[in-house]
Amino acid sequence: MISENIMVAVTTILYMISAVLFIRGIKLLGKADTARKGNRLSSIGMMIAVVTVLLEKEVTSTISNPPLTNAYIWVAAAIALGSIIGAVWAKKVEMTGMPQLVALFNGFGGLSSLLVALTQYMTDKSINIFSSVALGLTIAIGAIAFTGSVVAWGKLSGKMFKKNIAIPGKNVINAIFALIGLGGVVVYSLSIAGIADASVGKIGIIVVSAVYLILGFTMVISIGGGDMPVIISLLNAFSGLAAAFAGLSISNSVLVVSGCLVGTSGLILTLIMCKAMNRTLYALLFGTFGKTSKKGGSGEQKEPKSMSVEDAYLILEAASSVVFIPGYGMAVAQAQHAVKELCDKLEENGAEVSFAIHPVAGRMPGHMNVLLAEANVPYEQLKTADDMNPQMANTDVAIVIGANDVVNPSALDDETSPLYGMPIINAFEARTVFVLKRGKGTGFSGVENPLFTNDNTVMIYGDAKQTVSSLVSEFDEA
Repeated sequence: MISENIMVAVTTILYMISAVLFIRGIKLLGKADTARKGNRLSSIGMMIAVVTVLLEKEVTSTISNPPLTNAYIWVAAAIALGSIIGAVWAKKVEMTGMPQLVALFNGFGGLSSLLVALTQYMTDKSINIFSSVALGLTIAIGAIAFTGSVVAWGKLSGKMFKKNIAIPGKNVINAIFALIGLGGVVVYSLSIAGIADASVGKIGIIVVSAVYLILGFTMVISIGGGDMPVIISLLNAFSGLAAAFAGLSISNSVLVVSGCLVGTSGLILTLIMCKAMNRTLYALLFGTFGKTSKKGGSGEQKEPKSMSVEDAYLILEAASSVVFIPGYGMAVAQAQHAVKELCDKLEENGAEVSFAIHPVAGRMPGHMNVLLAEANVPYEQLKTADDMNPQMANTDVAIVIGANDVVNPSALDDETSPLYGMPIINAFEARTVFVLKRGKGTGFSGVENPLFTNDNTVMIYGDAKQTVSSLVSEFDEA
């Protein structure tokens, strides 16, 4: 029989190994060429952590129990079920569905932390005041992450909450919910301290769970779909924070470490995204940021000019510098591989090719980077707006593929536009701008784009993949 001291030492070492693998894995996720290895290391770290938890909590000591109460059976069943769902989901999901999948992952993370906390409440009768407060905060943050992520998933997938819902007095209502929920945490903690009755503490837990589940809904429901990349990032931070508090409530160090890593990285990314949209975190949570607007500006209405693929080829064939500006439309058309082919043809023709990636292009952080990496576009060709904007005036052709808000000049000069002040990619400065769109509709935010009617802009209507493939064929036939 292994002594208790040896067991403590072994579990501590294994937790340290897991934490190191988590930290190293997140570090490697920062670059496209090492991301796969980083994901693998993090997965190994999680596997070690799970096995260590089972050993530390003596779950495996129930092996001799009858089948239905045998912990091995339940753990194995949960792992098998989760693995099957994860494998099928990962194989079936398309890149256009990745943002809503990430939103659900955030929600499941928050829900799991909430369930851990509730289980701890129901089974552990020796909780102290500190653990009770951590447990209450776990429930609160996990509940917000869960329902908020479900709303984000519904908006992104178009299956729920298709229209923006304005809640009168939203901030006041949310503040009341938050205070009631915190009151529930206090009541529960007082019951743990023996100051209040245990039945009152049970009511406190129910209040915390119900109120913060509603709060997650009311916080996210009024935020427009165009702001979902920032919201997904913030909810990711919430799910990590919930896990960290869950670790505190059950005294599990590796859960605290992993939760803090996810929470802080998610918060940092949220702040970066807010900066990219010239917003503050306060405006994200409490403002009206992201609401759909009507047409900005009241000047003369112009019709956009269109061009055939054959004429567009002639301009590209003579171009010495070309910049691709991808957006969600490229993901919808699954045009990234065709874009890579066109990129190769342009380079063979002597053109310098770059990709200008806006931080909030697409429906989740890094969406365009992932798409282009999938098509084996060299990472060195992916440039930020800050890198490309100084060069845009010297660019022969800017090809906008399915992007709208991130190239909208209203953000620079129209104070009435909800996009005003948001840094954009200055596509309008290029000598010629090709805009590949299915039709004349607005972007996800619903804001009209005056770029489409500029004198140097021509529209190429149709499916982006077919359009780009046709341009590649023109080069092949030349």
